[in-house]
Amino acid sequence: MPTAPLDKTDIKMLAALQANGRLTNVELAEKVALSPSPCLRRLKQLEDSGVIRQYVALLDPAKIGLGLQAFVRVTLEKRGNAHLQGFMDAVQRWPEVVNCYAMTGEMDYLLQVYFEDLEHFSRFVMDDLLQQPGVEDVKSSFVLKEFKQTTSLPISHLNP
Repeated sequence: MPTAPLDKTDIKMLAALQANGRLTNVELAEKVALSPSPCLRRLKQLEDSGVIRQYVALLDPAKIGLGLQAFVRVTLEKRGNAHLQGFMDAVQRWPEVVNCYAMTGEMDYLLQVYFEDLEHFSRFVMDDLLQQPGVEDVKSSFVLKEFKQTTSLPISHLNP
């Protein structure tokens, strides 16, 4: 939960920026019915408080040669946490990994990864992932078709 409560204008700003992070301050101010100065002040507060973490350009993986997406379930050895930090450090170094989640259930970690092709995937698994100390089991699923992909978080629960 944010440190300070968000009002309707803050929520409108967040919705507008999730739809288009390249809005100018003037465009954003128009969308939320503010003048530019108060809009910029509110935006700065949202950024400073960490509600807005960063601005990015979202690339189309297929158009930059990353046509193979997979989810890789990783199980580490259960003998203490000796390999945990090494695994977390390795995940940060692997550019193919775009998301990594610690999980409950049958796996320890779920990796979302992108590759050029099956050969690239095979090299990653054999040369990187399975060579990482403490990796006990790896199971992979390939994405056949993407039906929904968004970076927008649900914010309707924030309405005051």
